Parts: sequence; structure tokens; C-alpha cells
Amino acid sequence: MKIVAQTPIPAPEELAQAGMTIAEMLEQGNVFAHQCPSRLILNHVTSRWGVLVLVALLDGTHRFSELRRKIGGVSERMLAQTLQLLEGDGFVARHALPVVPPHVEYTLTPLGQEIGEKVRSLVEWIEGNLGRINLENLADTE
Repeated sequence: MKIVAQTPIPAPEELAQAGMTIAEMLEQGNVFAHQCPSRLILNHVTSRWGVLVLVALLDGTHRFSELRRKIGGVSERMLAQTLQLLEGDGFVARHALPVVPPHVEYTLTPLGQEIGEKVRSLVEWIEGNLGRINLENLADTE
């Protein structure tokens, strides 16, 4: 089953306020527009599990159980839901192999590779600056 999340098309007055037509909004998006579908995609990509799935799949194709082991703390339900959302957005491809027991593999699409690289840059920045971030947080509590 493929889940495709949908966002309602913004009202004409919202589009006019954003200076866009429906066609322009669907082509390029505007995350600052209240009902722009790009917000839903941004939510999927930048969710805690979305980020980790995209970065994990940059290493190549993985089975569900491999992803679950690689991404510590994610439940089966949340991983399945995240994979379905990212598949619906066109970032992840699901390949079910005709074997018993069932064998399903997940890989990034070309679009998924592109967004995965951008998300990995964010993850690497956070990991590389964690000490500084923690010091700032510590200074703010004193």
C-alpha cells in the first residue's frame, strides 16, 4: 500500500497574497504560504525519523530490519510510517522481492539522493558543532 499525503490547495486570496498562481505554487512551492504542499514535504524530510532514514539510505539499499538496527530507537511502526511517507513523496523506492519469507528492500530515488545529501550536510554540521551547541545551552541555563 502506498500512502500519499495530501495538502489542500490554498485559497485564491492566500495565493494572491503570496503573489503566486496555483500552477506556480505547485511548480516551485512557498513554504511560508499557510497551505502550500511544500510544508508537508518539509515536515516529512525534517522529522526526526525522516532525516535519519534519508541519511541511512545514502549508504545504499537496506532491508527494513537493517534500517531498524541502524537507526537506534525507532519503532517498527514509526519506521514503516516514515518509509511510506518518503516513498509517497518520491524520495524512497520500495522493492519487494518474490521470495519466501518476504524480502523488501528500500533505496533512495535520484530525488531522494539529492535531498539526502542536503540533509546529511545538516546532520554533519550538528555532529561537528555539538560541543559548541551544548556550551551555548549550558551558558543559557546559568
